[in-house]
Amino acid sequence: MSYNLTMVLVAVLIGLSKGGLGGPVAGSLVLPLLIQHMTVPEASGITLPLLIFADVFAMRFYWRRWEMRYVRLLLPFAVIGIVMGTLLLSSLPDVALRRILGVFTLLIVAYKLLSDRLKRLAYHPHDWHGALAGWGAGVGSSLANAGGPPISAYLLLQKAPPVVFTGTVTLFFFCVNWLKVPGYLGAGILDVDRLLGIAWVLPLIPVVVAFSRWAITVINPALFERLIMALLVISALWLLGVD
Repeated sequence: MSYNLTMVLVAVLIGLSKGGLGGPVAGSLVLPLLIQHMTVPEASGITLPLLIFADVFAMRFYWRRWEMRYVRLLLPFAVIGIVMGTLLLSSLPDVALRRILGVFTLLIVAYKLLSDRLKRLAYHPHDWHGALAGWGAGVGSSLANAGGPPISAYLLLQKAPPVVFTGTVTLFFFCVNWLKVPGYLGAGILDVDRLLGIAWVLPLIPVVVAFSRWAITVINPALFERLIMALLVISALWLLGVD
């Protein structure tokens, strides 16, 4: 696949994810696509500004539809995870990072398969559960763009209403993505010249976010997620070196 076509698909997947179609599952295909053309740190560096740009439009749709007590609990521990994830991303060899990305990708698939059961569990909330979820989301987001499952699982267990669930996830990752910027800059993961070279895909993202919001009403989300999950499994096996 050509580099330009890959960037178009990346912008589409980010737009779909931020618009709500496919959620974190769709966004998790971004890094496996990009590392056909670059290293994992380079792929993470390109993805972050695109996510921040898309977050602006997602925040517009879910403005004030979040629950701040969850964000206040999760975010401090996410900062610890961000620092740890960024250090690993900037120090581990690319082969190791690809294997880690493969494992995270399979964990995302496992989360989606188990998410409905989480809603039915008899659960007694504890603050340390939120601390663990925030930390895991920080590490996963910094290291492999895979911070969604810990937060989503935590909020499902809290029985958060759908709008509150989506709004809280949106605000949380809006904050997380901005918090990743200093570490990425310090580690040299953000490459300004490379970012300028992909600026042409930015106008596509808000269009896809708006399309995603409309498509949820006419497309079967479960069917779409199954397609994405199949692609994620294929990507994970490739990343893990399984023939």
